[in-house]
Amino acid sequence: MKNKRFNITGACFPDEHYMVDISERLEKIKSMIIPGDYFIINRGRQYGKTTTLNALENYLSSEYLVISMDLQLFSAADLNSESGFVSAFAREMYRNSIFRTSLNNEIKDTLKNMKTTGQDHVLADLFDVFCEICDGSEKPVVLMIDEIDNAAGTDIFIDFLSMIRGYYLRRNRLSFFRSVILAGVRDIRNLKSRIRSDADHQHNSPWNIAIDFNIDMSLSIDGIEGMLSEYKTDHKADMDTRALANLIYDYTSGYPVLVSHICKLIDEEIHSWDESGVIAAVNRILTMNDPLFESLSNKLEDYPEIKSSLYNVLTRGDTIPYNPDNEAANLLVRFGFVRVIDNSIVISNRIFETRLYNDMLTSSEVRETSISKAGFFDKPVFVKNGMLDVELIFERFIQHFHDIYGNEPEKFIEEDGRKCFLMYLRPIINGVGNYYIEAHTRDNRRMDIVIDYLGKRYVIELKIWRGQKYNEKGEKQILGYLETWHMKKGYMLTFSFSKNKETGIKTVEYGDKTIVEAIV
Repeated sequence: MKNKRFNITGACFPDEHYMVDISERLEKIKSMIIPGDYFIINRGRQYGKTTTLNALENYLSSEYLVISMDLQLFSAADLNSESGFVSAFAREMYRNSIFRTSLNNEIKDTLKNMKTTGQDHVLADLFDVFCEICDGSEKPVVLMIDEIDNAAGTDIFIDFLSMIRGYYLRRNRLSFFRSVILAGVRDIRNLKSRIRSDADHQHNSPWNIAIDFNIDMSLSIDGIEGMLSEYKTDHKADMDTRALANLIYDYTSGYPVLVSHICKLIDEEIHSWDESGVIAAVNRILTMNDPLFESLSNKLEDYPEIKSSLYNVLTRGDTIPYNPDNEAANLLVRFGFVRVIDNSIVISNRIFETRLYNDMLTSSEVRETSISKAGFFDKPVFVKNGMLDVELIFERFIQHFHDIYGNEPEKFIEEDGRKCFLMYLRPIINGVGNYYIEAHTRDNRRMDIVIDYLGKRYVIELKIWRGQKYNEKGEKQILGYLETWHMKKGYMLTFSFSKNKETGIKTVEYGDKTIVEAIV
């Protein structure tokens, strides 16, 4: 058995970690390098940027000379002055023994001298070395710089990028890098470098030479299956790799660190390579204080208008058109928290969605609501023989709903119905189960909630009463869902605002399928 593990901290290495084969991604990146493109890999945190650069360095080594830098290795002092930056850059180039052996003695001596701090080196000295390296190399030279966010706000880095731009524009007369690749969360094409000091304050981007990087870095179902197959072989594990890959992808949409985290938890703690193991891992992730989720929360707190809009997406099925000039929307896209599909903003994956629901439903003002308190106090009665008693949940919810809102309907509007039920449900399943919303059903008419509780799945359709024909359509929809998931029983909760409504619970039989319907 190989001594490999699943990794969620830092870069992944094929000899040490189980990881998805990214050779197709590397080939696509190489196709950008061949014609001499300069670009930035902008992706969210823990999205595989460093892993990709490390693999790319090895992938290119037979045909290119690669200078690989990591700005995490630069101190604040290194980024505070021109001479400090030049010395640090030379130091990190000289440290790379594989790269150093490709240089002639004269360039090695120059780098050794430049890396000594306390000397008044300027950027022009560093670029002279770049040109000498490119001129003397038998292979085209590629510069890769990781973690650019560490320096993106400094004057020296802006000057550095401006000089790269200047040399790029003169490549027909100077020996220079075939390609320059930067990696980070921040899109530095938005950085501005002042090119005039007069009252006009004209600005220019130091990185407007870059082309767009549109390569998908999420993990595919096939890729996840390949990784699981390697694990299965190594451990002689009993698992359906295809089914697991599909399920993991359903929850993560291929967000790399979430995929690895699910697998790591199953491998090291849960030890069940099946649907129940994936559900248990997801539930564990949703309750963790994770830096990725903290980053999501912080960004939403910084932009309350986006937070409010996303909550309306979750509870009402609203659509947020994507505006490329909207700073907050672009920030959420860059961090990987949302995606743009058909020119609309959607939340990136099911785990992020559920985390946002949890945030919305466990805020201090929601916790203090009567319906949420009722769910918390009713919690002990809803589990019987390991099964969640959804019918009893309906019964108690209808009772509480009418006690709280029945005599004052002006307190309640249609769009709040689903949120109200989730407020009641959340404390009931908290810590034991989790839930998610089927995205394709989330609109102003219906919403399907899928609950995973103690290894069992329950589907509840929430909708607004719009007549008997619409209700029958809802029954057919949930029957289709039950058929797809090989389930025998489903649930419907309808909010009716008709004065002549008949509230209560009934059971409808369709062949071997049962639907429990409740009207509030």
